[in-house]
Amino acid sequence: MIENLALLIEDDEDLSDIFSNALQAAGYHVEAILDGKVAQERLTQVVPKIILLDMHLPHVNGADLLKQIHANDKLKNSRIIITTADNVQAEFYRNMATIVLVKPISFAQLRDLTARFLTI
Repeated sequence: MIENLALLIEDDEDLSDIFSNALQAAGYHVEAILDGKVAQERLTQVVPKIILLDMHLPHVNGADLLKQIHANDKLKNSRIIITTADNVQAEFYRNMATIVLVKPISFAQLRDLTARFLTI
């Protein structure tokens, strides 16, 4: 088991790189996934401390992944951070995640926010 694992599920490669660097700067070991189908499989194999979840993904969307996360007892203590550029979607998912962040999200914002979860 990887301690302080952050599972980053984001299909935009540039954002994935920025978010990955921010999570690493906060103290996480980051595993980045660009595809919803790959993420779906990986979520059956690991128990991340944080799951950073984009809602618009290829092959399996974020909503389906969110259902899978909530249905898995092993993931009940994982912090779910949803990222979306859609304000309406952000409000809809607010009660289904630890935090919902509306893009654009800065490196410092993500680093500082996620660093707080390391001590919990």
